[in-house]
Amino acid sequence: MIQTRKSPFLPTTKKEVEQLGWDELDVILFTGDAYVDHPSFGIAVIARVLENMGLKVAVVPQPNWQDDLRDFKKLGRPRLFFGVSSGNMDSMINHYTANKRLRSDDAYTAGDKAGFRPDYATTVYSTILKDLFPDVPVVLGGIEASLRRFTHYDYWCDSLKKPILVDSKADMLVYGMGEKVIADIAKALDNGASIASLQNIPQTAFISKQRDYAKIENVEEILLANYDKCLADKKTFASTFKTIEEESNKMHSKRLIEPVDDGFMVVNPPAELMTTDELDSVYRLPFTRLPHPKYYKKGPISAYEMIKFSVNIHRGCFGGCSFCTISAHQGKFITSRSTPSIIDELTKLSMMADFKGNISDLGGPSANMYKMQGKDLGICEKCKRPSCAWPAICPNLHTDHNPLSELYKRVRDLPFIKKASIGSGIRYDLFADSSEASTRYKSELIKYHVSGRLKVAPEHTNDNVLRLMRKPSIILFKKFYDDFTRINNANNLRQQLVPYFISSHPGCTIENMRQLATEMKSMNLQPEQVQDFTPTPMTLSSVMFYTSIDPYTMKQVFVDRKKEDKLAQKDVFFWKKR
Repeated sequence: MIQTRKSPFLPTTKKEVEQLGWDELDVILFTGDAYVDHPSFGIAVIARVLENMGLKVAVVPQPNWQDDLRDFKKLGRPRLFFGVSSGNMDSMINHYTANKRLRSDDAYTAGDKAGFRPDYATTVYSTILKDLFPDVPVVLGGIEASLRRFTHYDYWCDSLKKPILVDSKADMLVYGMGEKVIADIAKALDNGASIASLQNIPQTAFISKQRDYAKIENVEEILLANYDKCLADKKTFASTFKTIEEESNKMHSKRLIEPVDDGFMVVNPPAELMTTDELDSVYRLPFTRLPHPKYYKKGPISAYEMIKFSVNIHRGCFGGCSFCTISAHQGKFITSRSTPSIIDELTKLSMMADFKGNISDLGGPSANMYKMQGKDLGICEKCKRPSCAWPAICPNLHTDHNPLSELYKRVRDLPFIKKASIGSGIRYDLFADSSEASTRYKSELIKYHVSGRLKVAPEHTNDNVLRLMRKPSIILFKKFYDDFTRINNANNLRQQLVPYFISSHPGCTIENMRQLATEMKSMNLQPEQVQDFTPTPMTLSSVMFYTSIDPYTMKQVFVDRKKEDKLAQKDVFFWKKR
């Protein structure tokens, strides 16, 4: 395989390609985000993985889809494939508020300017590429593709939409964290395979016109209801979602088949979980950790500024919150980085010109799931629970916080670190017991790793709403609040606990919000953020919002859908302003 010449950034223009002496590209990646060469930006990770294979890779950030399409044509056709992603967010969530108002800014664009990506960006980009280069494979990836891989409820058109592969005309979809998968696809295509022949690669989806696709040995298949049946009957859609969610959270999943139009969409089971060594190898790739120089005079990129001095220590989340997309994208099983890998990244951070010694976050999808897994993995192999933490902590879950406490101490002892704060959300239910490890972690977290404010997400106070959210009892939040206050007082600290809540979630009434506001007032807490529930594709909460049915009980659920009712629920909360 051809070895590329290393460069600080991957090329984004024809001129930059020519400066590298390349006369042909192997892979061209399109993204709805500005190009930031940082491991927190998905397209940068995929680009570096492919580059590390010796491939010639270019990135086209935020192409103009409204002119003569020159951005889609300027680099020509790649030898292997086009990769397409909307960016780090679903484009509709990026564009619109919970009340469907168009946002005036975009944190993933230089200067926070809005309007640099289309609605349903993945579909728009892919359709353009297939029209211009019909014989070149298009592979979808990123969170928008992941969450829309099946028939799904779309809040912005208030209806069901078909799997994204149908409208996008793409050849293949990679869901979840795709480093291993995209490498397998690239390797197969580079060896002469056709995209149509790649039917057994884990964690991919494709459409077959007939049911003659290749079988996977020892993998069972489930035939799902099709779009028309889901559209005609909300109970069918609800029960279909339950099947999808349960299979997505298994260690050994079945292959899911959804009839679409005149064919079948085939979704292969997830790939094997990355090992610690494999995850470490991703973070060893030569990221500059900077935005591309083309943005230097166009203003800051807020999403980058937020994570500029943060370090991700693990992947996955077993919380299984009903409204959260993390488990649908990253999965519920945890892969943690090694301590040397984390220390190495911190060392690289310390060499950046504007580093002042402060780490904004040492966390992950959830801050304190580092190195947690089942005690007996044999039990995990038979489990289909969407959450290891709800309705109670699984007795087979290893929740020892000592490895995380030891990591915190190692970081505190680094001579170039003044303070390492925890910016990710804390799962206080994981250390609600009185074990020595939990007590130590709680104490060290509050004493050393709070940057004045610690955010937690109880989300609500009502037991029924919390049950539908898959969140623990508010009693655990109150216990943590008491411990937080006690440890602060004992150490003469003036730190705040900042709770986050959600209004108008399925099951929540305006009376429930009044009770929530009253309870917070009694604790002398004034939360600054209340998020109006936004239904996002492929979450349990969104299915309940659309169907008014709990897929796991098939019972009716109350839902406030009207804009004025949703605003009223949110408004109730801000008692202090009145």
